[in-house]
Amino acid sequence: MADTSPKRFVVGAVLALSVVSTGCGAVMSYVQGGPLVREPNGPTGKIVIDNKSGYTLGAVLLSDCDSSTYGLNRLPSRVGIENGNTYEFTVSPGCWSVAIGSGSAEVRGKLQVVADQASVYTVN
Repeated sequence: MADTSPKRFVVGAVLALSVVSTGCGAVMSYVQGGPLVREPNGPTGKIVIDNKSGYTLGAVLLSDCDSSTYGLNRLPSRVGIENGNTYEFTVSPGCWSVAIGSGSAEVRGKLQVVADQASVYTVN
């Protein structure tokens, strides 16, 4: 039978709150997929999403290739990439995981970004 004493609940609640309060930044970074630019004033490149899918793309998820999640949608609220258009993100150089969705289809892949260059990811 489980111990349901008030003391056990209080200790459990305090431990849970300390994990949440001390690790909130790390948890949010994990959920979001990490920052697009890792070092302020560091080198950057561009990821250009080129939409040739025939659909409006409503979600672009980007994360460092070492991350275990794609993160959250990086497009601004109420913004989609219409067919024939492009959208660019400024990111740190390195490997990026990309997941893009239109509501009816999804594509995923990896993209290598070099400083001071644009890397194009075409969605067909």
